[in-house]
Amino acid sequence: MKSHHILTEIHLYHPPQSLGHLYLADSPQPGAQLEVAGQQYTVLERRHRYQLQANHYQLHHIALYVQPALSAINTMGSIGNENCEYNAHSALLRCAINPDGPCQDCVFFLPKTNLSPF
Repeated sequence: MKSHHILTEIHLYHPPQSLGHLYLADSPQPGAQLEVAGQQYTVLERRHRYQLQANHYQLHHIALYVQPALSAINTMGSIGNENCEYNAHSALLRCAINPDGPCQDCVFFLPKTNLSPF
């Protein structure tokens, strides 16, 4: 079976900007790593764009919203300071208060207590 390449728009999530268009054989799921122009990105969101053709909708192209891949994944498999109460415990989001970071010298740092479920 021959693979079908789909036009894919790549958008940087923050700050919002277009990184261009690629033809991909598959559609990466959120959380997957993607390389664009030598830079690694993590897929945050995938949107399908359809077009009406011959009285039914056909997949026209895909839009991927990405962020630069972070290499600072800690021992729990998440980014950010794992000793902070506000850590999101996610490989995509650092924390709710300061999602863009950095964690170092963050004014919102709150040491984790023993009552924390994580």
